[in-house]
Amino acid sequence: MTSRPTLQDVAALAGVSAKTVSNVLLGRPNASSATRERVLAAVEQVGYVANPAGRGLVSGRTGRVAIVVPNLHQPYFAEMAERLMVELESHALATTLVVVRSGEEERRVVLGESTPGVDGVIILPHMLPWALPEGGTLPRPVVQLGSTATPGIDWVAMGERTGMRLVTEHLLAQGHRRFVVLWNAEVGDEPGERFGGILDALGTVGIGRDDVTVVAGSDWDRRESGYEAMAGLLRSGRDFDAIISVNDALAVGAMRALADAGLRIPEDVAISGFDDTEEGAFTSPPLTSVSPEQAEMAHSAVRLLLERMNGYAGPAREVLTGAHLVSRASTVRR
Repeated sequence: MTSRPTLQDVAALAGVSAKTVSNVLLGRPNASSATRERVLAAVEQVGYVANPAGRGLVSGRTGRVAIVVPNLHQPYFAEMAERLMVELESHALATTLVVVRSGEEERRVVLGESTPGVDGVIILPHMLPWALPEGGTLPRPVVQLGSTATPGIDWVAMGERTGMRLVTEHLLAQGHRRFVVLWNAEVGDEPGERFGGILDALGTVGIGRDDVTVVAGSDWDRRESGYEAMAGLLRSGRDFDAIISVNDALAVGAMRALADAGLRIPEDVAISGFDDTEEGAFTSPPLTSVSPEQAEMAHSAVRLLLERMNGYAGPAREVLTGAHLVSRASTVRR
């Protein structure tokens, strides 16, 4: 039986020391680009696979990253978790999936009080932001993906304002003027990026905030809430011809309520979502949605985390990804 390739085999082929091979595999910065390329080529050629346990003893690392989500019944969180797992795996990192159900649980993960044995954390928050303790530092690298920026934490933000402006402009171009916004809660004095994008577009045709009906269900992550909110609106007798939903999950529930009421989509009412989840492409009719560039978000989050894990100790950074409209039959009359 052929023996398993060793670190020394890689070193001999690359013409460097075993310590240099180790430094390259651990991501340490003390090797030139040419040396790094030579070592990685040798690793691939001999088929060397690092021993995670041994590597952890030497480096103090586990080779594992926690992906933290508030739930998995919301398609967006499930799909993003899978994207992150695949992206991290391409860097030879394993993952631990953690579901947290409160702001306190999120805080404990971020501050390292829970989820031990991981080298870093990527969190898709539900309750954040919150303030780090004054003068406090994070015990391990953390990247926040989505929501509102948390001071002191690297943040990847989706193009929420751009996306909602695009879908609202699309609905206006279809001739709609009587809008319902299916939201996650009451909209306060500061409407936020998503609602702000809607108002940006409506303002160009003289439709103000007071002209928009806002409805919300009991839980913005569930399809049942979309059904509940839409059924209540239909009972009110309010007149409307277009619905903009804060996410696909609520839109899917609302579509069922519209169908149960005998309304045709989009002939009677047009409806759009946000997140461009796979589910939306298979509704009847398929759901128009906003893609927040999930692949770009996952790639950026992992890049920021790896830079922290490899020694970057500078101030928190922000990356804003794009957004584009995915137009489908739920808003386009045939």
